[in-house]
Amino acid sequence: MLRIVADVEGAAARPEPRSRQSSARLWRSRRPFVRIVGVGLLAVLPMLTLPARVSAATVGSLQQQANQLQQEISSTSAEIGALGQRYDQAENQLAQINNQITVTKSKIADDRHRVSLDRLHLRSDAIDAYINQGTVTQSNPLFAGNQKTFAAQQEYGQVAAGNLNVALADLHIAEVALDSEKTNLLTEQDAAQAAVNAAYDAQQQANARQAQLDSQLSQVKGELGVLEQAAQRAAEATQANLTQSILTAGASFPPPPPNSAGGAAVAAAETQLGVPYVWGGETPGVGFDCSGLTAWAWGQAGVPLPHYSGAQYQDSAPVPVADLEPGDLLFYGPGGSDHVAMYVGGGEMIEAPYTGAVVHITPIRLGYGFVGAGRP
Repeated sequence: MLRIVADVEGAAARPEPRSRQSSARLWRSRRPFVRIVGVGLLAVLPMLTLPARVSAATVGSLQQQANQLQQEISSTSAEIGALGQRYDQAENQLAQINNQITVTKSKIADDRHRVSLDRLHLRSDAIDAYINQGTVTQSNPLFAGNQKTFAAQQEYGQVAAGNLNVALADLHIAEVALDSEKTNLLTEQDAAQAAVNAAYDAQQQANARQAQLDSQLSQVKGELGVLEQAAQRAAEATQANLTQSILTAGASFPPPPPNSAGGAAVAAAETQLGVPYVWGGETPGVGFDCSGLTAWAWGQAGVPLPHYSGAQYQDSAPVPVADLEPGDLLFYGPGGSDHVAMYVGGGEMIEAPYTGAVVHITPIRLGYGFVGAGRP
């Protein structure tokens, strides 16, 4: 939408007008033209307001819907973040359980390997005792070849067998305990995997919901954009009709003499295209407000102007819109106190419009509080 800001300097910054121009008398002489502009505005005012009233409810409803969707998207984003943390936690817990299972399996394997070795050693000892000593010899000292070693051999056999029995018992206990631990770990693993899957599914659902909300928001914004473009086109068409009606209405006073410095003023102003609007600004390459730009540009052409649009309005000669020349100033608001722009030719003007914008060239606006044109 087109916006115009009030000139920032205010009436306090207004100097006395140049007496050699008799500006007050000149502006009084153009009152019939101002009345023509007023009649034109009254004629098109219903066209400006009626579409706005009709579409305001629709735009308001869509804007409210967009705000609600944006809140839901923000909430869903926070939920997705929390679900992501839950998923990471479940994955970490699952990794720990898997590591414990690996350690348990390794311990069981080590124990079984040790018992297998014990069994092998006992089998070897038993075969050796049977072959070298004989079972009868070991069982009856009368048949022993060496009476002195019989008791030691018999004790060794009993100890070896007892150690193996203990080892076998310990292995059995260990296997039972490890199997139980493994079963518990597998149960925990299943639970952890289920938690991982649940967190992943919840996150995917939240992502899908957010994607749906994003799609809905894009659709609403698209509808808003269509309405805004339609409203902009309607406003531009109305403005064009108003401009044409004013241009063809004719002037009730003669234009002032041309000012040869107008072209130089336009050329200077165009060197500042893209410079940001700055409240009270008058520094080239840094920032301008509306009257700061026109005062600086005309100053570069050798014509001093005050840094206030209302004072520039009083300090310039009235020009019929049909007789605009490059460099002429376009004023808005009572007494030109709200805004000023510079005509560059071809139905366009250059201006420093409002905070957040930059110096740019745009079609002239003869509505929006336009009160007339002046030539420095």
